[in-house]
Amino acid sequence: MFILESLGFIIFIVVILLIVGILSGNLFFVVKQQHAVIIERLGKFHRIVGAGFHAKIPFVDRKAATVSLRTMKNGFDIDVKTEDNVTIGLEVSAQYHVSYELGNTPQESGVYKSYYMLQQPVAQMRDFITDALRSSIPVYTLDEVFAKKDDIAKDVNATVSEQMAAYGFTLVSTLITKIALPAEVENSMNQINAAQRTKAAAQDLAEADRIRRVTEAVAEAEAMEKAGEGIANQRKAIASGIKDSLEIIQETGVGNDEANQLFMFTQWTEMMNEFAKTGKSATVVLPSDFRQSASMFEQMVTAAEANEQGNTPSAQ
Repeated sequence: MFILESLGFIIFIVVILLIVGILSGNLFFVVKQQHAVIIERLGKFHRIVGAGFHAKIPFVDRKAATVSLRTMKNGFDIDVKTEDNVTIGLEVSAQYHVSYELGNTPQESGVYKSYYMLQQPVAQMRDFITDALRSSIPVYTLDEVFAKKDDIAKDVNATVSEQMAAYGFTLVSTLITKIALPAEVENSMNQINAAQRTKAAAQDLAEADRIRRVTEAVAEAEAMEKAGEGIANQRKAIASGIKDSLEIIQETGVGNDEANQLFMFTQWTEMMNEFAKTGKSATVVLPSDFRQSASMFEQMVTAAEANEQGNTPSAQ
């Protein structure tokens, strides 16, 4: 009889607890996707539950923590010094998440370690990244930091990943997103870059001018060569024409002197006709009497004879 009464009392207590648990929402609970819940029983770790519908003993079990399994991102501003004693500011972006490893026991899982072994994981990760950067950057010059920032970030990520794994975190990536320089250093670098660009532009302009001059000189030389050939051919044609004209005149019985005078007069006449057609001068001075044109021709002949006598050496 006593046993039945005790059993009934226990059942009564359980029913009361169930009713209270249901009414207070302390009996059933739901864990969202990409989350895990740590259950403690009477203040001691009991189990880890994943996404889904679960139940716990009211007032005995409690949800100690809800751990997100999603990838998170944090940014840090870190000051470091390069090999050439330039203090630069680095903006570092770190992506990380709680380790998905379960381990052989719950205490070896990433969820357990992330909650029980490290109280401020973000601050600790920042310290690890800062220490790694301040150990690696001083072996590089400023220019090398710009050129090798991705390699530096990979080395830092590998180092910090190993350290954070002990606390149940996986470091997905570490990126150096910006390198900030002191104002005076940035101005100096801009001036150096501007001077280099000016020098390169001057060299390009000088090379272009040299090519232009060479091209013009080659073209001028070729033009002069062609012009010389044309003048030579023209003179050959004129000489051949003069020779043929004199021969024809001489065949008529005219003497050499008369033939030469007649040829010169003909050339002078043609010259005046051509001048009248194409001459650009607005005024032409001619004899007032048309009959004096003969004296002009005689003056030309006399001048030619005087020139020939002057070129002939005198007899001793």
